[in-house]
Amino acid sequence: MHLPVLSKASSINASVLHGPRDLRLERRTIEEPGFGELQIVVKTTGICGSDVSYYKKFANGDLCACMPLSLGHESSGVVVALGPQASGFSIGDRVALEVGVACGQCTICRKGRYNLCKKMRFRSSAKSVPHYQGTLQERINHPAIWCHKLPDNISFDAAALLEPLSVGIHAVNRASPTPGSTALVLGAGTVGLLTAAMARQAGCTQVTITDVDQGRVDYAISKGFATHGYVVPRPLRTPSSSSSIFTNSNISSGSSTPLDGIATSSSTLPFRSSLDSAKALAADMLALTQNPILDSDDEDIGVDVTFECTGKEVCMHTALYATRPGGKVIMVGMGTPIQTLPLSVAHLREIDILGIFRYANTYATGIRMLCNQRKSGAGFTLPSLDDMVTHRFKGLENAKGAFELASRMSDDEGNLVLKVVIEA
Repeated sequence: MHLPVLSKASSINASVLHGPRDLRLERRTIEEPGFGELQIVVKTTGICGSDVSYYKKFANGDLCACMPLSLGHESSGVVVALGPQASGFSIGDRVALEVGVACGQCTICRKGRYNLCKKMRFRSSAKSVPHYQGTLQERINHPAIWCHKLPDNISFDAAALLEPLSVGIHAVNRASPTPGSTALVLGAGTVGLLTAAMARQAGCTQVTITDVDQGRVDYAISKGFATHGYVVPRPLRTPSSSSSIFTNSNISSGSSTPLDGIATSSSTLPFRSSLDSAKALAADMLALTQNPILDSDDEDIGVDVTFECTGKEVCMHTALYATRPGGKVIMVGMGTPIQTLPLSVAHLREIDILGIFRYANTYATGIRMLCNQRKSGAGFTLPSLDDMVTHRFKGLENAKGAFELASRMSDDEGNLVLKVVIEA
């Protein structure tokens, strides 16, 4: 392996976003790694939905970038330099990067829930100022404690996907399903697929995944991420607004991730009509796996756990109606920040609504899972993360094309776009 010779400071290429769709290749100076840091040559970076949001709008939700920002936070690479006291690593080590850097000192961190640290700096996020620059750079200096060694049988692409896999692991840890549970996953993007896989890993015997995109649901079933799939036709726009109404095998025709930026809103549709549509949609989804013997009690219809991975209001409505009394709804997707929900559905049926924010203490678990991926044996085996990468772009100079493609459901040839990565 050829490793660059480093001086005290050196020049690197970086992909830098200056405004909506204003992505530039620039030269930056990088210092030697500091105390407890490693210098990493970034080999693979996956493009996340939040990256696409920044690329399109220079904002993600209510977080607006106020200075140039390098994107990217799903990454892996190789150690090329060690800072003082960066113990446990050697030059040439292959690593996955956990890019949320918590303070490690506050009460929350000491409890082990460091993902909730108020001083957290997260690469490619505009939350902290100055922004913590992302991984779409040739090299970065990163704290050694947030770098995770990789065995040789895990590819750089798969290692980059440990980040969204961690979201799925954390979501299922919060849900704590018991063996034999049933689950519903709304949204079949990367996080939805991996959450479904983790639900199966945790012992859920029926996992239904839903999406408006037939290709994503087909992929989820064919690769074993879920046991059942449900496709909701594309939203029908009402003549007076941009709102949407959802209408209706192991894949059934009829999931429900709304189109980009479109959500059924109480401000543009009568709220009762919106809830009726969600209730009907939930009933159709549940009918797919209903067992006439096990599900004979009309008062106990529903799944044990619903994972809402879209962040859309209409999907939260559907999640509440699809969950059985005493079940759980896990809010995985971050989307519409203020939502109007039928909380009485949860209140009167004792449905727990649990939020998750990123992840904590998950990377070691994910690496162990990837190490055992190809070993035969009883039980569920995590599908290949390498296969989830549908498109690869070589070099930071091609980042703009990667972001444009990552914002689409299919490429120019009609092939599924699932995970787009930029490789060194």
